[in-house]
Amino acid sequence: MNTQAPTLRIGTGAGYAGDRIPPAVELAEKGQLDYLVFECLAERTIALAQLERSQQPERGFDPMLAERMRAVLAPCMAHGTRIISNMGAANPLQAGHAVLAIARELGLPQVKVAVVLGDDVLAHLQADGLSLPVLESDQSLADFAPQLISANAYLGAEALLPALQSDAQVIITGRVADPALFLAPLVHHFGWALDDWPRLGKGVLVGHLLECAAQITGGYFADPGFKDVPGLARLGFPLAEVSASGDAVITQVAGSGGCVTVATCTEQLLYEIENPARYLQPDVVADFSQVQLQQVGPNRVQVTGGGGCPRTDTLKVTVGYRDGYIGEGQISYAGPGAQARGQLALDLVRARLADAGYNNGEGRYDLIGVNAIFGHDAGAATLQPAEVRARVALRVPTLRQAQHVAHEVEALYLNGPAGGGGATRSVREVIAAASVLMPREAVHTHTVLLNAEGL
Repeated sequence: MNTQAPTLRIGTGAGYAGDRIPPAVELAEKGQLDYLVFECLAERTIALAQLERSQQPERGFDPMLAERMRAVLAPCMAHGTRIISNMGAANPLQAGHAVLAIARELGLPQVKVAVVLGDDVLAHLQADGLSLPVLESDQSLADFAPQLISANAYLGAEALLPALQSDAQVIITGRVADPALFLAPLVHHFGWALDDWPRLGKGVLVGHLLECAAQITGGYFADPGFKDVPGLARLGFPLAEVSASGDAVITQVAGSGGCVTVATCTEQLLYEIENPARYLQPDVVADFSQVQLQQVGPNRVQVTGGGGCPRTDTLKVTVGYRDGYIGEGQISYAGPGAQARGQLALDLVRARLADAGYNNGEGRYDLIGVNAIFGHDAGAATLQPAEVRARVALRVPTLRQAQHVAHEVEALYLNGPAGGGGATRSVREVIAAASVLMPREAVHTHTVLLNAEGL
């Protein structure tokens, strides 16, 4: 821990599992960072990873981990930048070994990895937690018991502190609350107490602003003529200069594309926030209601006014479970009458699936470009489109039924309207997610240190 440095520089290397890599490399090489954080887990991502691990025990972590580490490990080591990431997903320990393998490949045998374990609570819930109510419905966890494949608690910054107190340059976790990946190095660096609720709330604010990467530098923001973003093709990722008080400046590497403005920061501040005064996190109940954003220079926004109050006694757990299959098919129609022919195709498939006994399934019958987003009540288009793509997607209990749904769309080639083409079909298992709350004291974490010898 270094309590002498006036600010901590922390950047975002990814905001989701499939994020771009070049902006992370730019941060690693030019950001002069103390920490580079890769946030790569969504609600269902870890359930899918658990399913992969059940089929391939050596897998279950982020598939882009190796590519990311090959790109940033050497510059991060050269500049003394520590890496923190939840790319461990369902298999953090194996992910840690994968990082070491990349380090050896790059000629960096000095690299050490700390792996944070304990978020996987499936066994505990199966043994003693099936009576817990599911937050999204009036069911209990017992109703999903036969289909359960994963249960991962959202760990907080506290779980990462032993790893940060080690000399590991890379810290790999599983399910950790997104802002906690950023809060943890702030707590470690500045020596904040774990009951200093105002500062912890400010740290969560910094983490929330950074966690989605380019969303705060102009990505998912641009709207030509209304919200123009310069250099969008070379969009850079953000970094924060954080003081010991928890106040921060959000910025980016000089010369990178995109922009950091009060508007981009405001949109990210409000992202996924139900109640700004009570943002529930594992470490603190953060309060964003008094946050002030001020443009203090080009691509520099000062953030002040965050706060917090004591944390809750429970932790959120995301539960993954099997929920049937989706059969999907698509086919295109073009030229005069394309919309009418596309609608006829949908009507035919709907009738044929009803005849097969599928009329009670949850499904979509869409004309992409006409009503696929706004639905059939969106109002009729004033101009008939020159081309449409008909899409049918139906959730059914079995793989065979899903294959049947997809086949009926493809069969429109010779059994439907004139001029259909470009048919595609797909079948996928549905891995759904639900949430429960479990007592904090029932979750036990520990850290495993790995070096070049794998110990």
